Amino acid sequence: MQLRYRYRLYPTPGQRQALARAFGCARVVFNDAVRARRDAYAAGDKYPASTVLQKRLITDAKRTDERAWLSEAPAQMLQQAVRDCDTAYRNFFDSLKGKRAGRRMGAPRFKSRKDNRQTMRFPRGAFKARNGKKLALAKIGDVRVAWSRNLPSAPSSVTVIKTADDRYFASFVVEVGDETLPPAVDEHGDDIELGLDLGLSAFAVDQHGRVIDNPRFLRRAERKLIRLQRSVSRKQKGSNNRNKARKRLARQHAKVRDTRQDWLHKETTRLVRENQAIVVEDLAVSGLARTRLAKGVHDAAWGTFRKLLEEKATRYGRDLVVIDRWLPTSQTCSDCGRVDGPKPLHVRSWTCPCGSVHDRDVNAARNILAAGRAERLNACGDQVRPRTGAQVDEAGTHRNAVPA
Repeated sequence: MQLRYRYRLYPTPGQRQALARAFGCARVVFNDAVRARRDAYAAGDKYPASTVLQKRLITDAKRTDERAWLSEAPAQMLQQAVRDCDTAYRNFFDSLKGKRAGRRMGAPRFKSRKDNRQTMRFPRGAFKARNGKKLALAKIGDVRVAWSRNLPSAPSSVTVIKTADDRYFASFVVEVGDETLPPAVDEHGDDIELGLDLGLSAFAVDQHGRVIDNPRFLRRAERKLIRLQRSVSRKQKGSNNRNKARKRLARQHAKVRDTRQDWLHKETTRLVRENQAIVVEDLAVSGLARTRLAKGVHDAAWGTFRKLLEEKATRYGRDLVVIDRWLPTSQTCSDCGRVDGPKPLHVRSWTCPCGSVHDRDVNAARNILAAGRAERLNACGDQVRPRTGAQVDEAGTHRNAVPA
């Protein structure tokens, strides 16, 4: 499988200027490619091929006075910008036709020079990675790199990134081999399975009542972010003081983002290593992000958590089961299977007519595990029911069911 390895770059002042020019050239060529395809669509013509655009927008453009400065940038990187535009349009059309999984993609947009985050990609032949030394980039030079770990194989490309807080990174795409972990089994030889009920008061609760606390990184830094944002707003636009204040604000946002990302990586790695199968709900994160809980939902980063779980489960040979979001896991008794109706969020525990007293989150985690266990075993060809918890047909999977 392919993985992405990212390293911090430390360019010299001269290399920063060369990178700034290269970022600008890549942005202009990409925008020219988007404009050419939009003009072809408006005229009803066939979309120009990538090779045709490369000749028109790079080779021929360098001979004109308006685009002569494109010669200062690496030619391979400019060609890659055109290919990236072609890939973006291909993904857009595949999304329209239903050939691409996931959320529907929009049409490629113009890159703005006002964006504080800049990227450009160097294909193979335009760079040379030296583990323990530097990264050689065409027409940029040998850039100092913090090699925090060795590359497992020769990279196929490198993406150079400049963040809003003026940090530079090199992101490599590499092929890795089999990293399957030994099976995670208990003392009886059965697979260790985990059902997780994600939430905001607690980040996650499993079927045993174990709680993963919600770190709330944004909430903890909110007062400082408000103060820094107020400082930016008070500075005159275009002034050096405003630029300094903007960088201070960007550094604080980057600190929140990096801390959250580090915590998510550590937590998902621990869960994948300790469990053979993990079951979660298919939460409608984009829908919840439009409610009054939006800030908490974004801060929890459920979407990133699930994405990391999927990637690491595939990488290490674990099973990740995602159950239907419409299963009433918080309404169903995990002992008798009775659906007791919707419950407001402030109801944290309830008693079933069968006599069982349930904690809302623990009961939901048990039902999530039961549904995931059934899907996992049925996927192997076994006609089975969950060993514990509500029956799948009793829990209900209809679209008009009231969500938990």
